[in-house]
Amino acid sequence: MGQIRSKPDLIIFDCDGVLVDSELLSCRCLSEVLAEFGLELSVEQALELFLGRSAAAIGQYYREHGRTLPDEFLPRLKARVLETFAKSLQPIPEVATVLSALKALRCVASSSDLDRVALSLDVTGLASYFDGRLYTAQMVKHGKPAPDLFLHAAEKMRADPSRTLVIEDSVSGVQAGKAAGMAVWGFVGGGHYRSRDGRAILSAAGADRVFTRMSDFWEV
Repeated sequence: MGQIRSKPDLIIFDCDGVLVDSELLSCRCLSEVLAEFGLELSVEQALELFLGRSAAAIGQYYREHGRTLPDEFLPRLKARVLETFAKSLQPIPEVATVLSALKALRCVASSSDLDRVALSLDVTGLASYFDGRLYTAQMVKHGKPAPDLFLHAAEKMRADPSRTLVIEDSVSGVQAGKAAGMAVWGFVGGGHYRSRDGRAILSAAGADRVFTRMSDFWEV
């Protein structure tokens, strides 16, 4: 089971692309809003650059490339994403069945803002499985791929990182989990991996295991 020889004490789930099938939706929103400010970025490029990263990483990327995004960019992007999620967001197939059967403690650790994570879980009917145990990049100094967020979540949940399992769909998330000393399983069942070799991508990032369907969660 990755680096854990028995079932973990704590399972940390990323939200986007693991619990909810949101990555394509959010990258489409990003591409559209950037276009409104005269910047061209395809959905595929958005996935490549920002999958698993916080909104702050977008501004940092453009600053490093000589562009400063206007102050209204992030509020407009946030509003567009929340509106789109409220209308169209779906849970990852079979994830509710997995969550219902889990005996271990579980929580969410996401690069997204807390209100976006809360909305995502509410509209997909998954909020009750976590009972407010939501941790986000807003709560730490360094977001993924730094280990800070996962270590913060483990501390709050009073769990040993070496007895913790992370479920992630992004390179930055896998790297963050490994840097935190946790076992990491890569999940590639989200819509954003239909045309990409997610297994190779997350294995190369250091995932201890990669799986495609939530129904195979414990099938090692």
